[in-house]
Amino acid sequence: MTIQKACVVGAGVMGSGIAAQIANAGVPVLLLDIVPKDATDRSVLAKGAIDKLLKADPAPLMSKAAARLITPGNIEDDLGQLADVDWIVEAIIERVDLKQDLYRKLDAKRKKGSIVSSNTSTIPLAQLTAGLPDSFAQDFCITHFFNPPRYMRLLEVVGGAKTRPEAIKEISAFGDIMLGKAIVHAKDTPGFVANRIGVYWMQAAVTAALDLGLTVEEADAIMGRPIGAPKTGIFGLLDLVGLDLMPHVDKSMAASLKPDDAYVKLRRDWPLLTKMIADGHTGRKGKGGFYRLNTDGGKRVKESIDLKSGSYAPSTTARLESADAAKGGLKVLVSHKDKGGQYAWSVLSRLLAYAASLVPEIADNVVEVDQAMKTGFNFKRGPFEMIDQMGAAWFAERLRAEKTDVPKLLESAAKAGGFYKVDGGRLNYLGTDGAYHPVERGEGVLLLSDIKLTAKPIVKNGSASLWDIGDGVACLEFHSKMNALDQDSLGLLKQALDHVGKKMKALVIHNEAENFSVGANVGLALFAANVGLWPMIDDLIGQGQAVMKAMKYAPFPVVAAPSGMALGGGCETVLHAGAVQAHAETYMGLVEVGVGVVPGWGGCKEMLVRNQPGPKDPKGPMPPVGAAFEAISLAKVAKSAAEAKEFKFLRPTDGISMNRDRLLADAKARALKMLADGYQPPKPPELRLPGPSGRTGLNLVVHGFAQQGKALPHDVVVSDALAEVLSGGKTDHTEIVTEDHVTKLERAAFMKLVKTEGTLARMEHMLTTGKPLRN
Repeated sequence: MTIQKACVVGAGVMGSGIAAQIANAGVPVLLLDIVPKDATDRSVLAKGAIDKLLKADPAPLMSKAAARLITPGNIEDDLGQLADVDWIVEAIIERVDLKQDLYRKLDAKRKKGSIVSSNTSTIPLAQLTAGLPDSFAQDFCITHFFNPPRYMRLLEVVGGAKTRPEAIKEISAFGDIMLGKAIVHAKDTPGFVANRIGVYWMQAAVTAALDLGLTVEEADAIMGRPIGAPKTGIFGLLDLVGLDLMPHVDKSMAASLKPDDAYVKLRRDWPLLTKMIADGHTGRKGKGGFYRLNTDGGKRVKESIDLKSGSYAPSTTARLESADAAKGGLKVLVSHKDKGGQYAWSVLSRLLAYAASLVPEIADNVVEVDQAMKTGFNFKRGPFEMIDQMGAAWFAERLRAEKTDVPKLLESAAKAGGFYKVDGGRLNYLGTDGAYHPVERGEGVLLLSDIKLTAKPIVKNGSASLWDIGDGVACLEFHSKMNALDQDSLGLLKQALDHVGKKMKALVIHNEAENFSVGANVGLALFAANVGLWPMIDDLIGQGQAVMKAMKYAPFPVVAAPSGMALGGGCETVLHAGAVQAHAETYMGLVEVGVGVVPGWGGCKEMLVRNQPGPKDPKGPMPPVGAAFEAISLAKVAKSAAEAKEFKFLRPTDGISMNRDRLLADAKARALKMLADGYQPPKPPELRLPGPSGRTGLNLVVHGFAQQGKALPHDVVVSDALAEVLSGGKTDHTEIVTEDHVTKLERAAFMKLVKTEGTLARMEHMLTTGKPLRN
């Protein structure tokens, strides 16, 4: 059975978010809830939830069009529609009696063999199915999503003693391929995997901060990026999730664990937290939490709470040598003598030992646990990867020196040389049997990180590398800071095109960093401008235009496989590829106006080409110019690959991969199929542009905005330069304009703007603050 239609029961934040992600995958889904008392519209709760999905930010829907796949209903009138539903997700209140009552109603109406799962985070599966027919229990499992379901990659799948293996396999495959989730097979234990360890981490981090007398800023300075956790740190994270949630999580976890569990021993009453919640200081959703914004003399001032007195004062930046020393690794951090180092050791020694003590109780192996923490709590490394970075033997020895119990699995790793090792070109993990086993990748998963374990790049420099990924396909990887593009990036792209043209079959452009590319290296351009190296900037623009054109017209397939941000020059790289296989969470846009220039590597020209009218579109030279001008002058950024198609950054024929781990394999397969289909490069476009009259029309619009205060003086300058490029310069709609003509205009406009004070101010401001300057 394949899942072709789903149903979510419970239209709250989680339930509607799960329904949205199913719709994002292109699968129709029913969204049901109860009928409120005296309701005139019996499906008002589900309909209201869909309305909220359309307005929420960050958006649960990858495209507003996906909402059309969600059908609202209620559990009194619409259970008959379950007859053709393949998967039913229950996401109602955490009460066993209410859930079981619902299950009986679902069981009476669902089709034979359909899968039913609960999104519970606290109730054991055995309790949920107790007293229910075996025929129901065989089709039942837990699918624990993390909030928000679109953005959090983890999906914990829990089967029971009676659950059909085929049901687990089907749900896992759908969650992986269609929903883009990292699947962790958890045991039916309290908190499953991520929450069992993650909640312990939060409790340990708060407790140690109190015991060692740290401020919230000091604690967050250590419990964030230095340990590979989210940059919020611990107290910032609690503010984000809501302080009022924590007592419920703590109580539920403690009640379900054995009295001798390390979590139960660690927890304690905290009067300050109780008072904060009572006073409405529940975090960002309330009056503030450990941090708050307060108005002082008409100014908004960030304040933080004193963990001892409970009083607020202006927040200060933590100054800890250990935080800087952490750049040398976790071992350096936890060995540092200042209170930050002591704090890091206090938390991590407990956390990592606890994690080691829980395998195989909560999951079969360390890989599942590491995956859960990386995708459920956004840790850079999982617990066992963290131990390996410090050294398993060193970590175990320090625990022993402090008279702390060393879990059996950690003892085994200390003797064997770590939890992970590379053998025969494959990554292996240490099992509970004391032997190493290969880390299994699912069919259709290809990771550049795995290829790097044994391979050497074909060619590389400081900004990029070229890898052989098999079957005659090469992969170009950017790896500069934030993958900003410079001469070396462009140079290696040219080398890659030359190499593939002579010795291979196809090229994929892909990397596994957080972002595909944030664009051209603005710092390099600003440096050159400040010292008057105008020829250097002009050469960089020319180099970029030449290599983008060479890529577009390469006689072999070039497939861009972006994920994360693909902005400015990164977007232009994608625009010039022969095809694109994008991760669903790709954020694309031509944002150059934010630093006071126009796209210089063919982005203007490509947007003109992408916006040429189709059979049903308005004709004439102005519609494509107006559409391109709007996209570039407003620096529009598509917030998903689906939206990138709507903005025409992606073609209708370009592919989307929901799971990032499958992106490279999908892109490679696409390149090979293009070859098999007899790939030919595109024919050069012929454009008809309006010329000076079009430029005048666009400028009239911008001047109107300026008079209303919506456009500032330098916006007008940049927009005029952009208008000249897009309107084609000195031409009119009776003449055919080549793309080389447009790129020549791009280059001239870029060089003109980069010499203005307004543009240099925008560049400097962006580099120093990370935000665009309005001038």
